Amino acid sequence: MKSTTETVSPTRVNISIELEPADLKPALETAYRQIAQQVNIPGFRKGKVPAKLLEQRFGRGVVLQEALQDAVPRAITEALDEHGVEALGTPNVVIDQDLSEVGDSDSIAFVAEVDVRPEIDLPDYRGMAVQVADAEVAEDDVEAQLTELRGRFAKVTPVERAVADGDVVVVDVKGTADDDEVEEYSGAGMSFEVGAGNMIAGFDDAVRGAAEGDVVEFAHVPTEGDYADREITLSVTVKGVRERELPEADDDFALMASEFDTIDELRDDLRLRLQRSKLVDQGIEARDKLAEALLDDLEIPVPEQLLAQLVDQHFSDGHGDEAHREEFVAETEQTLRSQFLLDAIAEAEGVEVAQDDISSWIMQQAPRYGMSPDQFVQALLQADQLTAAIGDVRRAKALSVVLEAAEITDASGRPVDLTALDEAADDEELADEELADEELADEELADEELADEELADEELEEGIIEVTDAEVAAEAAELSHADESDESPRA
Repeated sequence: MKSTTETVSPTRVNISIELEPADLKPALETAYRQIAQQVNIPGFRKGKVPAKLLEQRFGRGVVLQEALQDAVPRAITEALDEHGVEALGTPNVVIDQDLSEVGDSDSIAFVAEVDVRPEIDLPDYRGMAVQVADAEVAEDDVEAQLTELRGRFAKVTPVERAVADGDVVVVDVKGTADDDEVEEYSGAGMSFEVGAGNMIAGFDDAVRGAAEGDVVEFAHVPTEGDYADREITLSVTVKGVRERELPEADDDFALMASEFDTIDELRDDLRLRLQRSKLVDQGIEARDKLAEALLDDLEIPVPEQLLAQLVDQHFSDGHGDEAHREEFVAETEQTLRSQFLLDAIAEAEGVEVAQDDISSWIMQQAPRYGMSPDQFVQALLQADQLTAAIGDVRRAKALSVVLEAAEITDASGRPVDLTALDEAADDEELADEELADEELADEELADEELADEELADEELEEGIIEVTDAEVAAEAAELSHADESDESPRA
């Protein structure tokens, strides 16, 4: 096999490859066997048809086309390794020869058009100055967190009045498009908190002010999925209205809802958690601003073929309008530029990804997807995304190099301590893992109390129900996981 390369643009290399008869022989033999297994020719057993007879029956061009399905990718891989070219996406192969005219002693030539990373002349990225928001926690923020926690232990009672924000409503929903029912937008017995923002746009407005037994309708136009850009009419029947009564914010609540003995200790802990979260937000803001500043100073070309492949893959199901497509193209271009930049910094800094880096990343990501670390790894392997994940970890480490060398101040002019950011990030990661465990426990408790909830629903008409502690916990789990219901038309 012979091959040469030609740089066509900063993001495109053409590889000219010539396959000689000896190079084609193994692929041709395989092609003959595969074709022979697929045809029935009188006088010959399946798989035993002579090669010449197959060529006479189907033409040599057909056989060669089959052989090239295997030979071309192998040849491209070999040529890429030989010339040290790292391909992005799938190469575009151009064969100008008429395969039906190629004889046993003829070579086959083709060109592989390959997208590559552009070379980047890195600016001085050390010592960059960036300003982020202050990390101070307001008392209103603490009270909002306390109210959210109290909401998890709220007592719910049926009421005979119009729906208001904060109520829990039970509804039946039927979605239709052109008079046909849309199953993914239909469901019975769904419950959600009005005003919590968990439902699709328009849902809260539709039920607000309605009463038990009322039927309200509103229109929704999805931007993705099978019904993208089509109007869906949702008919909502209000089956029940429940008022949430939050427990008092006192020492008894602190004992019930936390590890603390007093409400003041609980408030202090919430304040500390908010402080850590704001420190993490500072780090994220600094990271994003640094990346944006670096990209603003550079002209990084994007491989057209790779971009087109990513866009076609995203819109393969036909969803989305032209505006959505343009938005996705712009976002993908920016993502690719950012990746190229961070890859170049990682190369310049000699950044390597160790096993501990991958393990730490997996432990951080798995709870966010509701998976154990082993399940998350298996999901990555099944999706063939482990290599991509390693690349993301490497880029994150490269950006950390820039972040550590930057001069970061908050809006008040105070320097931001990166050590505190790292510690806060570790605490956030631990909190994510604890939250995932709590949510799993909530789900299990909700399942155990399902029979009790159904019985309570039957008694709604008899008046206010005394809700036991177990029912409260089950209801809280139902509220916190309302957006995970397969039948719910969520945002």
